[in-house]
Amino acid sequence: MAGTHILIAGAGIIGLTLALELRTRGSLVTVLERDAALAHASSAAAGMLAVEDPHNPPALLPLSRYSGSLYPAYLHQIHELSGVHVPIQTERTIQHLENGESIHLDEHSIDPRQLGPALLQAVVASGVIVVEGTKLPVNTVPQGTSVVVHATGAWFDGGRVFPRKGQMARVRLPAGLDLRGVHRSDRAYVVPRTKGPQAGTALIGATVEDAGFDVSTHRSDLQHLRTIVWGWVPELASEEAAPTVETWAGIRPATRDSLPLLGELNVPPTRTGIREFAAAGHFRNGILLAPATAHVIADLIEGKCPAVDLSPYSPNR
Repeated sequence: MAGTHILIAGAGIIGLTLALELRTRGSLVTVLERDAALAHASSAAAGMLAVEDPHNPPALLPLSRYSGSLYPAYLHQIHELSGVHVPIQTERTIQHLENGESIHLDEHSIDPRQLGPALLQAVVASGVIVVEGTKLPVNTVPQGTSVVVHATGAWFDGGRVFPRKGQMARVRLPAGLDLRGVHRSDRAYVVPRTKGPQAGTALIGATVEDAGFDVSTHRSDLQHLRTIVWGWVPELASEEAAPTVETWAGIRPATRDSLPLLGELNVPPTRTGIREFAAAGHFRNGILLAPATAHVIADLIEGKCPAVDLSPYSPNR
């Protein structure tokens, strides 16, 4: 791929991780971002690497497991290029099931607000060009481009990806509460921060709303989340015991079957010789799936057989 010029639309976790992988393989890479890099879902996420989440579609499991296997090398590469160590925040999860039972998972989480800036530094250090405040031209691409990858999340054009809003809060942990693991169900989660500037706090999330691109938060919705997690961590039930530090809402890129769109697009070429790919629609798992997405899309561009069967994730399905 040496000398191949690739254009990526979207500078979220998916687009930047793909840019780093393609640059590592020798391509010349430019990333265009309509807003600021990492401005949307990438920085709003909780950061659970939920490889074995039973509430994910079964068809997602091969890709999740592959991505989980790539994560140690991914974080090492970011550290080598940026000089920034991204720590593992938690190493276990209690998954609460609908029947009242729970299972224990050996699962990690990271802080996307630590991962994102380190990744961006690594990408720039590798020689990738990142251009913020612009977007992919509608009818043309820069001369010399041979591949275009659409990694625009909920803004993916074509109607196959749509926004699903998630409200969440970060709260201060009460003195004496040593919360080291994640609690999660299909309706809510608690994700503690154990290292870095947010240590001593925990995230409580997240609603799932069809509210377009609205990012407002509502006290009643966030209080409802506290009510759900009260049964797991009673110390977080009240504002008095665990005061709110901040609240926000993110826009998840959802698809009808909750599977991402990964692969080459069946579209008329914008210019002779230009191929177009999709890497979008990761819903709740963008942080987890970033390394695997980068590897399988790079393999497709190179003409290699990816390590995972991509037919369930075809963007033309």
